[in-house]
Amino acid sequence: MVYSKYMVRDTLFTAPVERISTGGAGVLHFQGQCIFVDYTVPGDLITGRITGEHKGWAQGELVEILEPSPQRRTPVCEVFGACGACSLQHLAYETQIAEKVRILQDSLVRIGGLALPPEPKGYPAPPLAYRNRVQFHCIRPFRRGSLGFKSRSSASVIPLKDCPVADPGIRQALQKKEILPPPGQDRFTVYSRFKTFLSEGGLCRGRVSLLDRELLLDAGVFFQSNGIMLEILIQDLRRYAQEADASLPMADLYCGVGTFAAFLQDLFPRMDLVEQSGLALALARENVPGKGIRYAALSSDHWVKTLSPKARYGFMVVDPPRQGLSRGLRQWLVQGGPPLLAYISCDPATLARDSRVLLQGGYELREVTFYDFYPQTAHIESLGIFTRDRTLHGA
Repeated sequence: MVYSKYMVRDTLFTAPVERISTGGAGVLHFQGQCIFVDYTVPGDLITGRITGEHKGWAQGELVEILEPSPQRRTPVCEVFGACGACSLQHLAYETQIAEKVRILQDSLVRIGGLALPPEPKGYPAPPLAYRNRVQFHCIRPFRRGSLGFKSRSSASVIPLKDCPVADPGIRQALQKKEILPPPGQDRFTVYSRFKTFLSEGGLCRGRVSLLDRELLLDAGVFFQSNGIMLEILIQDLRRYAQEADASLPMADLYCGVGTFAAFLQDLFPRMDLVEQSGLALALARENVPGKGIRYAALSSDHWVKTLSPKARYGFMVVDPPRQGLSRGLRQWLVQGGPPLLAYISCDPATLARDSRVLLQGGYELREVTFYDFYPQTAHIESLGIFTRDRTLHGA
């Protein structure tokens, strides 16, 4: 691309903001150049300054809002903009939902190659006081209450007196300076929901209520951060699982502490739980006990190598990290995966990449659902339901 002579560092520009990008910045165009500017809203007319040039796009900073968008809102947090946690508090919540759904669908088209992807359904969440799991950083030298989040623009820690998106139990403990880190540890995690309060610096292990049962958690082991959205996702998974062939086993890959398997166990005669983290899998053994359960402390790539060529499943849940499915698992799914696959994603780009492979291998993307696990941020969690002919691959 030939860059305009005007598009150099410190160049001022004026243009309307068109949409929100995957990372949460506003997207606009000036002199034929695509520019990304943080803390802007679709419909804003802004003046900005170029801060960095890249191949095909530029980074800008907001100088002045000439005409604010009707979708602009006043952030509720006093450290918004400095703190690295939230990035969308300046955007009306209904617009956050609409933009995330658009980004999800756009990723499936551009990266996944779907000409007409399913129209994503969207589940909004309470926009504040929702986050049950929070990771704090200590400010050294540590004094009671000197906790914070990482800065958005540096490695420093932004001090916190309150956090409007945190669960009420965490907010109260933070305000009262009751949260303490483990000795010598600068970063630690706290979990709070209902009467449960767990912390790596205090009571680390306990049970939390989800729907009609309790699960054993450890504050130091990953668990979903939005209980309300998690319960909705579990109910949807159970509804889809009831369509599967109940005579065949199911598998839960990247199973964590066994959250999904605990609610699907009664639907299948046997179940395989696969999780690379030994600490998480130990909790899964407690949460999903039974004679028909097999546990594998393996990566997904290593697990597929242990399978018999005749191994068949009626239903499978995969909940990979941001990197998406491993190459070996993608290949196995194409060759011998189940007729019904539930793919839980925390990154639309890798979901779209994996969708392209699965569709080329005979799957159909039947439904896509967006769950707003992280309001006020650019994070996008979704569920893709993939199906294919039960007669294929011996399923």
